[in-house]
Formats: sequence, structure tokens, C-alpha cells
Amino acid sequence: MATRARHAAMPPEMNDGRTMPGGVVLLHGFGGHSVQTALLARRLRHAGHTVANIGYPSWRWPIDRVLDHLHRRITASSLDAGRPLHFIGHSMGGLLLRAYLARHRPTNLGRVVMLGTPNGGSELADLAYRLRLHPLILNQAGGLLRTQREAAVEALFGQVDYPLGIIAGNRPLPGFLPDLLFRAPHDGKVSVAATHLAGQTDHLVLPVAHTAMIYTRPVADQVIHFLGHGHFRRPMPER
Repeated sequence: MATRARHAAMPPEMNDGRTMPGGVVLLHGFGGHSVQTALLARRLRHAGHTVANIGYPSWRWPIDRVLDHLHRRITASSLDAGRPLHFIGHSMGGLLLRAYLARHRPTNLGRVVMLGTPNGGSELADLAYRLRLHPLILNQAGGLLRTQREAAVEALFGQVDYPLGIIAGNRPLPGFLPDLLFRAPHDGKVSVAATHLAGQTDHLVLPVAHTAMIYTRPVADQVIHFLGHGHFRRPMPER
């Protein structure tokens, strides 16, 4: 039996049917930096949102420390508590958002978007474990990124009972290793199938690579559309 999603109340609609812009917490992925998500943050601000583009040490900090860091940064931010608070996470950033919302769910929670997030794990992380290179390559993030997670790690994520849109990529950059590892459509680091998550509101596949998706205008446009409407735009406009 399906669980009814506990959605936060949205503000009044604008003339074009969109809900009013709100605050946005934006997280980069594993090995990334907030500089990489600066362009997406700028596009979100241009659409009227107030953005907290938060960086975190993804390699050397355990998840509990990262979550405490995020909570301090979000609490200290200038995001307006009177407007809905949206969350966007690229790659591992989406996993952290799941854990954060399970632990520190705001009363004004709006909508959540994940970009290339390995909800089912990544075969690349599995390869690092098979080669016994995970302490060097993945360190503290390994337990989050592998496909066979420990029960304690899975328990951190909670259930999705909020509006969630997921964008996956299926046009990886040319590379010999990903073609060997992935037997299905993928973005070079995460398979399309692994991005799906029980409880998701909408799911969209775009012709982008894993790292490139945070820079491309079509992805940003779809993110902004989901924050405003609660679903992705179809059919997609021609470019």
C-alpha cells in the first residue's frame, strides 16, 4: 500500500502557475567543491531563489560530521524561514540530502532534486572495493557510494515522503572503463537505473554526462521547472 507523501505547504501560485521562488540548499558531489556548483547557483538566483551553495569535505569526513556541518551552515544561512526551503544535490550530494532530511527535516521543506545521485550505488565504487583501493580513492565516502551498503548506512536515509525529482544522464564521455563496467545506460559514473528511488515524484533522463550535468542549461532549466511546478517539463523544448 502506497504511503501518502507528507508534503510541505506551497506558497500561492504566480500568474504562470508556478509557486513562488524560495530558498535552496545546493550540494556538490564526491570530490567536488562549491565552485563547481556556482553556475547552477547563479541560474537559480536569476530565477528568483535565494541559494546557499554549501561545500563539505566529502573524502575525509565521516557522514555524521558532514551532516553536523551542513546543519550548522543551513541554520546560519540567510534563507527565509517564511518561504519553502528546497534542496538540490549532485551525485553524492543527493545521498547526503536524504540523510540530512531524515535527521533535520525543516518544517518549511519544499521540493528536492537529485542530479545523477547513485541511490542504488555505483559500479565504479564497487570496483574500488574489489581492487582494495577504496581507502585511498573513496575513504569515508565508500560506504555511501557502493552498491552493497551496510544496513546501518541504509538506515541513515529514511523514507522519501517529500516531492522528489531525479535527473539522470545517459551520454557519458568516451571511456574504456565505464563501457566495461556498465551493462545498461549510464552517465559515466552512475547507471540510470541506480538513480531511481522509491517514492520519487518524477524522473527524467537527459543526454548529459555525470560531471557535465551541473553546468548544462537544459538541466538547470528542468531543475527550476521542478521547483516551481513539482514536475519536470515535457515535451522538452528544442535547442
